Amino acid sequence: MANEKQESKEKTPQQTNRDRETSFLAKTVVIGLVGGIFWSIIGYITYLFNFSEVSPNMILQPWALGDWKEKWIGTMVSIIVLGVLSIVVALLYYAVLKRFKSMWIGIGYGLLLWALVFFVLNPIFPNVKGLWELKSNTIITTVCVYLLYGVFVGYSISFEAAELDSQSG
Repeated sequence: MANEKQESKEKTPQQTNRDRETSFLAKTVVIGLVGGIFWSIIGYITYLFNFSEVSPNMILQPWALGDWKEKWIGTMVSIIVLGVLSIVVALLYYAVLKRFKSMWIGIGYGLLLWALVFFVLNPIFPNVKGLWELKSNTIITTVCVYLLYGVFVGYSISFEAAELDSQSG
């Protein structure tokens, strides 16, 4: 215990800032994972209640073979895969947009992600209809889920960035 106190006294301000930045990066990874899993579950619930024609299982369609991807195990794997992909999305937000303290940036980020999935990446998902073929309930629901996901990730990361700035200066 005495060694820990001595080590903390010997840290330079640069080391302390590096430790805070590493801690912030770890928090970003957790925000991404938790956000991806949580909002994928919400997306699955909207699918179960027929608010959306799109389920999280769509992520497995192009790569996985067999009927298992349509069952509960496929849903669980899909939610975990989306959680891991969400880490990448959160790290991208961290790298580019963390300094913005506005909820509107998160909303814009969520809209950008929705457009990426439903316009750009749509052709790789064989079981998902084109945007103009989807029902309005699906479009509205998925836009809302992506907006809320963007706000969750964006605002959480921006809040952590503001906390880090206030501690260091």
